[in-house]
Amino acid sequence: MKSVLTTAIASADAAGRFPSTSDLESVQGSIQRAAARLEAAEKLGNNLDAVAKEAYDACIKKYAYLNNAGEANSTDTFKAKCHRDIKHYLRLVQYCLVVGGTGPLDEWGIAGQREVYRALGLPTAPYVEALSFARNRGCTPRDMSAQALSEYNTLLDYAINSLS
Repeated sequence: MKSVLTTAIASADAAGRFPSTSDLESVQGSIQRAAARLEAAEKLGNNLDAVAKEAYDACIKKYAYLNNAGEANSTDTFKAKCHRDIKHYLRLVQYCLVVGGTGPLDEWGIAGQREVYRALGLPTAPYVEALSFARNRGCTPRDMSAQALSEYNTLLDYAINSLS
C-alpha cells in the first residue's frame, strides 16, 4: 500500500540511490503529523455512520431529482447502495489517515471509478456534494483539533477532486 514512507523508498530505489534528504524530510513530516491523523481517524471512526448519513441526506437534498422514477436513487436498493458508497469513501479516508498516504483511496476508491460510474450511468456530482458536506461540517474544536481537521479535509479534497 502506498504511503509517504513506501513512496520515498520506491522513488529512491527506482533512481538507484539511497533516500535523499528531501525524501527523509517528507517521511519525518508525515511522522510528525501522525498524531493528528490518528486523532482524525479515531473521531471519524467513532462517528462514521452519522457522518455518512448526514452526507447522504445533504446530497439527496441538493439532487432531489435522483429520487424520481428511473433515476439513480429511485428505489430502496439504489438508496442503500448510494449510502454504502458514501460510507465506503469515508472509510477509505479513515484508512488513508492511518496509513499516512493516499494509497487506500487510490487503490480501492479512485482506480476505475469514472469508468464504473459512466458505465452504470451514475452521476458523480452527488458524491462530490456528499463528501463536500462531510468536509464542510467538520468543526474545530467540536469535532477534532485544527491539525486533525486539516489532515481530514486534505484527504476529503483529494477524494472530491478525483470525482470532479
